[in-house]
Amino acid sequence: MERTLILIKPDGVKRRLVGEIIGRMERKGLKLVSAKMLVMTSSMAEKHYEIHKTKPFYRDLVKYITSGPIFAAVLEGNNVIQVVRLMAGTTDGSKAQPGTIRGDFATGIERNIIHASDSTEAYNHEYPIFFSREEMLDFRYGDEDIV
Repeated sequence: MERTLILIKPDGVKRRLVGEIIGRMERKGLKLVSAKMLVMTSSMAEKHYEIHKTKPFYRDLVKYITSGPIFAAVLEGNNVIQVVRLMAGTTDGSKAQPGTIRGDFATGIERNIIHASDSTEAYNHEYPIFFSREEMLDFRYGDEDIV
């Protein structure tokens, strides 16, 4: 079973969209295996976004993601990385399709509501910034055969 990390960014938390977003994920049949609210430190943000370190928008990313609380979660499911990326929509919320999280809630590329790992390698780099292995729950809902 594949896992992915999502971060509901400060704009999503401040707009009270955490329940709506997690509800969409759960209704899709994805399993929430770990979750927490926190304010990212600069060092956490720098590690999370290190792939963008040489890009001109890097400092703004770090500044924004540390500007308020975020909701971090690990989801599990078949092809969960691809599924969540499709549900999130394109990075630029002004161009995202209606029905996607960004299409419904984001206003542009800067405040785009959600981060979702884009690959297994990205997930493996990202999740330890937020969660220890001990914080990952292993359980069954009981409906896995039909979801």
